[in-house]
Amino acid sequence: MTQDPDTLVREWIELAPAWIREMREGRNAARAGLLDPAVLAACGDVEGLDVLDCGCGEGRFSRMLTARGARRVLGVDLCGPMVEAAHALRSGRDEYRVADGQDLRDIGDGTFDLAVSYLNQCDLPDIDANNREIHRVLRTGGRFVVANVHPMRAATGQWKRQEDGTKDHVILDRYFDEGERRFGMLGVRVTNFHRTLETYVRSFLRCGFLLEDLAEPTPDRDQLALYPELDDELRVPNFILFVLKKGRASCGSRS
Repeated sequence: MTQDPDTLVREWIELAPAWIREMREGRNAARAGLLDPAVLAACGDVEGLDVLDCGCGEGRFSRMLTARGARRVLGVDLCGPMVEAAHALRSGRDEYRVADGQDLRDIGDGTFDLAVSYLNQCDLPDIDANNREIHRVLRTGGRFVVANVHPMRAATGQWKRQEDGTKDHVILDRYFDEGERRFGMLGVRVTNFHRTLETYVRSFLRCGFLLEDLAEPTPDRDQLALYPELDDELRVPNFILFVLKKGRASCGSRS
């Protein structure tokens, strides 16, 4: 098992230079062509809001929220080089901090109107801790937007192909076998965590969130015209989006 936090951080430090280049110079169809519009729509009007970007990476989505009028965006990430890169492009209303989304002890209760987890929970060993902390730092009625790798893809996610390479279907196996999955990204082996849909939803509810919406983003005609490589997304979902609202006090919170 690789749940040692230091090991997980070392993987992202190794990945950081390639990741920063990809986010700032690359095409990244899955984000720019599919997830960005869906997550921004889920966030809604952020004008004047205080926003927490949990797992902010090099700050790309934090900058998007700032550009859309958020009063303040705090991005937190455990990878120091990512946070340094984010600081280099900050506009003044966004700030960045090396911090663990599973332990936000330096952030007071009821500090934010909106929290965003953009493909971050799948990297965390303890989503209950993350959900409790996000619930705590949100104001009453605050929302938590979570974009995750779809559990059916996180389980195995590989395509069954014919001899000529034609894709038959995605292999769904080991779905109930939760835990670590290791894969290659930009030439680096990294770890994320597969969990069932039931595990995610029950964690949200247990920690005091109300589930307001759920979406499995697919590209529209315009997105496909710009990013034709997204055509697989019309066959099987790669991502899932949860829109949550702060309800009752979370388990173990101080609120």
